[in-house]
Amino acid sequence: MLKDGSGILEAASAPNKRRTYFIPQTSTERQEAVDAGFAELVGVKPKPVVKRVRDWIEHGASVPARKSPFGDGNAAELTVKIIQIAGYN
Repeated sequence: MLKDGSGILEAASAPNKRRTYFIPQTSTERQEAVDAGFAELVGVKPKPVVKRVRDWIEHGASVPARKSPFGDGNAAELTVKIIQIAGYN
């Protein structure tokens, strides 16, 4: 997916989504997504962006096998359990 916002990167790497994002920028606030392989900075010039996405597709469009740098997708369930244990049913 080609996306210019950084906020979506957390969701992109979630265990139930696992997508690779190409960011048409030269920097990002979510460098951990880039480091983990869920995102790639591809610059701002159209031709190199299109070339990189095309190369990715032609080489199998792989998604990283590693864990998301933003958690395991269980934060909501854990939060509910903590609230229930604290007696706030």
